[in-house]
Order: sequence, then C-alpha cells, then structure tokens
Amino acid sequence: MLGTADVRLDGSRPWDLQVHDARLPARLLAQGSLGLGEAYMDGWWDSADLDGLLWRLLQARLDERRPGLADFRDGLKARLLNLQSARRSFEVGRRHYDLGNDLYAAMLGRRLVYSCGYWREADDLDAAQEAKLDLVCRKLGLRAGQRLLDVGCGWGETLKFAAERYGAAGVGITVSREQADYARRLCAGLPVEIRLQDYRELDEPFDHILSIGMFEHVGVRNYRGFFERMRRCLAPRGLFLLHSIGGERSTDHTDPWIGRHIFPNSMLPSAAQLARALEGLFVIEDWHNFGADYDRTLQAWRANVERAWSRLEGYDERFRRMWRYYLASSMALFRSRRGQLWQLVLSPGGVPGGYVAPR
Repeated sequence: MLGTADVRLDGSRPWDLQVHDARLPARLLAQGSLGLGEAYMDGWWDSADLDGLLWRLLQARLDERRPGLADFRDGLKARLLNLQSARRSFEVGRRHYDLGNDLYAAMLGRRLVYSCGYWREADDLDAAQEAKLDLVCRKLGLRAGQRLLDVGCGWGETLKFAAERYGAAGVGITVSREQADYARRLCAGLPVEIRLQDYRELDEPFDHILSIGMFEHVGVRNYRGFFERMRRCLAPRGLFLLHSIGGERSTDHTDPWIGRHIFPNSMLPSAAQLARALEGLFVIEDWHNFGADYDRTLQAWRANVERAWSRLEGYDERFRRMWRYYLASSMALFRSRRGQLWQLVLSPGGVPGGYVAPR
C-alpha cells in the first residue's frame, strides 16, 4: 500500500518511513490514520520529510482505502449524536485554544492570528496576516462607526485591526477563556467588547458580521441554525464574511486522529453542505478560494515553533511530536488540494447593483 504512494519502509529518500518498532505495520492496518498519527507520537516511526510523506499518502488516498475501525466508530457516533451541541461547544476551547498563550505567541508571529494568511503580495507571515485582515475589512466595506460582530474572535487581533484601521466598534465571542482574557487586554481602550459566549446565545443587531476559522467547529447538524442566527443579527444591508477551511466531499466527522488530539468535535464543511444551509437565507456574493496559501502559512508556523521549543516550558516530547504531526498533516492536506480555504461574502437580500469583490 505504501508503494502505491511512492513511500518505502526504511528507504533512503527524505520522505520514506523509518520504522523504529516492528509492530508498526499491524498497528497501521488495524487503526488506519489514527494508528499512523499515534504511532508517530509514540516514536514508532520517523521521516526526515514528514509533510512530504503525508502529502504522498493523501495523494494516493490511502486514508480512504484503509480507514481503520476508529473512522467507522466516529462516523456512527456523529450519526447518533450532535457532537457540536451547546453543551459540548466549550470543549475545544479547553482542550486546544487554552493550551497556552506562550505556545501560540511563539508560533503565530507578531499578531496572534490562527488562520490562513493571504500571500498574494506578501513576503513573510506577518505581512500575509495583515493582508488577510485588511482583505476581510475591505470585503465587508467596513466604515468608521459601524458595529462589527466577530464570531470566534480568537485573541482579538481582527477586532483590534478593524477598530484602529477602520474606526469600527466591535463585539467578539470565543469559547476559549485564555483567548478571551488575552483579547480583553489587547483591545483595552478600544470600542471592543470580548465575551466568553456560544454563538447560539447571540440576539442583537450588527452592521456586519465576520467569522474566521470558527465554522469548522459548528457541525453539519447545526449549519442551518448557525446561518439563521447570523441572519437574525445582521442588518438588512449588512454583509457576513465567512472564512473557513473546506473539504472536497461531504462528511459528518473529522479524521479520527485530529478529533482525538487536536480539534475535538470538529469537521470540515463541503461546498454542497454550505449551499444547502444557506439556501433562502443569504445571497452568495463572492466565494474566494485561496487554500494553497495555507501550506505556506503552516510552514511559517512550523519554523517559528521549532525555533521556540527550547524556551517553551511544560510541553513534553510526546506533545512536540503530536504538534509536529498536526502541522505536517495540515500542510499535506492543503498541498494535495484536498483541503480548501474559503471566504464567502453573504448578503441577506443581494447587494443592489451587484457586489464587486476585492482581491
């Protein structure tokens, strides 16, 4: 099976898989992608070019040919339960976004922006993230005095940018206590309010709404309700910008390794799922895909965090291997073009005369 992906066991090329434990083949055959990732965390194998190896496995679709028992179990669970219910919504905040602001500050660059940069005219990570924030504000047509809602505001960088560069006031919600505390300090003195709140609790008017890197936690059972909530809060002439990773096929759960170790209860929407959920609520004014930029963003994050490991405290070797695998597998997803990065601009009833999309 590895041979069909041009990968050799104990081969001499950088992307070949170096086996350290003879039990590895049986574990991979039984557990699929979950076993591959956990075996790497346990030190059972290595590769000098980890993202190159994983890219080849995704290109050959080995994850689909040998999914493993965990994938079937997770699929059944997703069909029986709402994994992204209001009761579960804060779990990803506790388990991922509250890991430590020191880790994210070391990895993400000058601005703590945990989403794809826009590299069209940028030469480095900080410039790419600033270009993305400016692109978002321009797509919304943001003006001084307008009230902006940021659903999944992270560490508050987008609202800070919008207030300082465009004169907007804003409300940001997050399910991460660490993010909320940091964002309040970051935005002190600006017309910005940060709340620890689930999106289902929103019921107030805003001139524009944006959501960057949060929709991956909403779940297909809740897509319609999410867009209904956004429609209720958005002014009749307002715009809603949705920035989300997207998948090439409709599903109802994430990769088992990602779900257990990185983003619990997450899943990537497909274009079909988004279109169905939006129907009758919004006009799609623009659908922009710059998913190839995510590979470059992730490479910059990896370079930053690898330089920082020696001064970061509280992260053991197993965690470091988990984080390396997470970043490398994400690079592989976008490099293979099986993962996309979408920005949708949505209006309640259509922009009079048509919408001209900034790039």
